[in-house]
Amino acid sequence: MRIEVTAKHVELTDAIRQYADTKCARLPRFYDGVQSIQVLIVRPQKREEFEIEIRADVEKHDDFVAKERGHDIYGCIDLCVDKLARQLADFKERLKNSKRA
Repeated sequence: MRIEVTAKHVELTDAIRQYADTKCARLPRFYDGVQSIQVLIVRPQKREEFEIEIRADVEKHDDFVAKERGHDIYGCIDLCVDKLARQLADFKERLKNSKRA
């Protein structure tokens, strides 16, 4: 699985990149069909808050997307990963239930 972290109008430090990699690396635990993950960190001009978008490319389904906005990059990454984990777990559960029927 490939994890790609990019930033616009934000200095992407090694600490931020490593934190995003570490958090996103646990997502395949919820659904093993995750092929790649893209993390986009944006700070719109003339704003003090950050926008985080995490997109998970999954086989047999459209991409799963989680977005969050806030003042703390690390907190926003946590919330986005939690949202994606829930989406992936729900999708896996739906697949299991559809195979039983």
